[in-house]
Amino acid sequence: MTKIIALTNQKGGVGKTTSAVNLAASLAALDRRVLLVDLDPQGHATMGSGVDKHELDGSVLDVILGDRKSSEVILDCPEAGYALLPGNGDLTAAEVELLERQDGRERCLVDALREVAAEYDVVLIDCPPSLNMLTVNGLTAADGVLIPLQCEFYALEGLSALLDTVEQIKDSVNPQLEIFGILRTMYDNRNSLTRDVSKQLRDYFGDALLKATIPRNVRVAEAPSHGLPVTKYARFSRGSQAHRVLAKELIRRLSL
Repeated sequence: MTKIIALTNQKGGVGKTTSAVNLAASLAALDRRVLLVDLDPQGHATMGSGVDKHELDGSVLDVILGDRKSSEVILDCPEAGYALLPGNGDLTAAEVELLERQDGRERCLVDALREVAAEYDVVLIDCPPSLNMLTVNGLTAADGVLIPLQCEFYALEGLSALLDTVEQIKDSVNPQLEIFGILRTMYDNRNSLTRDVSKQLRDYFGDALLKATIPRNVRVAEAPSHGLPVTKYARFSRGSQAHRVLAKELIRRLSL
């Protein structure tokens, strides 16, 4: 059965898109059929998958607004190993139009994915770094949430607002929504603040805190400029190995 996972954090710079791209590639390398949905107007997941966001014939905008079917827009990314529903700056128009709609505006992505979701084992949604209508669509479409989090004070402060939003979505439009895991990114265990924040997360969230961590790694930072996941760009790097560990943990945890 397909699992739809929204990667979200309203705080930018926590490695959300990097995690989405490399998790998609790692799951695909473990023989899972993966669709990555780029719901972020920045289009970084699209570029990181080797697709030029400026040259798109169609995007997730078209399917959210009901102008085209998902199957007409989904691209195969053979080097990365997964399928992509691409996005770019045009998505800002979707945000405006969705706000103007009265009925069903939070379910547009649900409707867009309905025809194709069963073709995949996992659908990963890279949400924008803000709590807007695009993010609400991502959370409404998802079975669960994966929260990339940098181990610092302000990240913890912003997490409470995100959890409040998840609860609101759960209470109103998606009662099945779960927290699938909290992922520590840019992780450096030598740093005392990292250890302190990790302890707080473990004490509060328990098993929801994933064992896998993603370290700071130059190869991870370099990979997007080559249009490749780090698992393809530098497969033996620490960053690549960490994302494979993450993929295996999620496969066990979610029975993917």
